[in-house]
Amino acid sequence: MKKLTTLALTGLLAFAGAAQAQSLFVNIHSGQAMAQGAGLVLAGQALEQKAEVRVLLCDAAANIAVTGQDMPSLKPRNVTPQQMLQGLIKGGAKVEVCALYLPNSGKQASDLIPGVTPAKPADVAAHLLKPGVQTLAF
Repeated sequence: MKKLTTLALTGLLAFAGAAQAQSLFVNIHSGQAMAQGAGLVLAGQALEQKAEVRVLLCDAAANIAVTGQDMPSLKPRNVTPQQMLQGLIKGGAKVEVCALYLPNSGKQASDLIPGVTPAKPADVAAHLLKPGVQTLAF
């Protein structure tokens, strides 16, 4: 009986650990600061709850990742979307710009803030197909 209880407890702990090891994929493409901020806030909350977070910035939202961008501060914390993004990176989030952004914007990878890389579509697709990945789009 003791072996059965130990086995059941081990299985329960493994299940609980797997349940906590969630992955959140956030795709932000909006050029609107509040939509960008909403996605970044939720990504930050997921990081605080120990989720693996991956952010893909596409279209106008990828401008958040370009060094020297002028953007509005968002209340109530009075931070810009770029500052929020930098906080996510410091917290361990993987942040990428979509593969189409750099060649179609005239920007280079060297124009991106530290911690942001160009996405590889095959890697992004493989990540999205993993079990347990939740997705959000803004």
